[in-house]
Amino acid sequence: MTRYAVIGAMGVMALLVVTQVVFRYAFASAIDWSEEVARLAFVWAMFMAIPHGIRRGVHVGIDVLFVKFPEIWQDRLFRASSVLAAGLMAVIFWFAWEVTAYTWPEMMPTLNMTAAIYYIAVLLAALHSVAHLLLLAWGGRDTWNDEAFA
Repeated sequence: MTRYAVIGAMGVMALLVVTQVVFRYAFASAIDWSEEVARLAFVWAMFMAIPHGIRRGVHVGIDVLFVKFPEIWQDRLFRASSVLAAGLMAVIFWFAWEVTAYTWPEMMPTLNMTAAIYYIAVLLAALHSVAHLLLLAWGGRDTWNDEAFA
């Protein structure tokens, strides 16, 4: 489900940026809300994509030393680092919650919407990431290996 939200947000962002360029250069006019909506779509797409990167193991990592250990220790270290990363994402969730509450009264300049909408993406990404990381901690490195990624 969030995969399609990421794709949709990227599509909205690209469409708005192209439309804004056409309006500025072809019609010497501008859409006042397009920059804000494009930025919002970008933020949501990036944060909603983080848990998918965790799930697929595509985030940058340095494993020069890690691959030298025996398989059993690699698995234990993977599980331990997944638990630690889940803890870090829980801390991020907590601080994002506080920032969301703090910015809730602020309104966006061109949209009749709270500025906290940016931080709601962080909240959801953190929760989703915690779920993926805890599943990886429980199931190990091969948690999703048998699953075909379409």
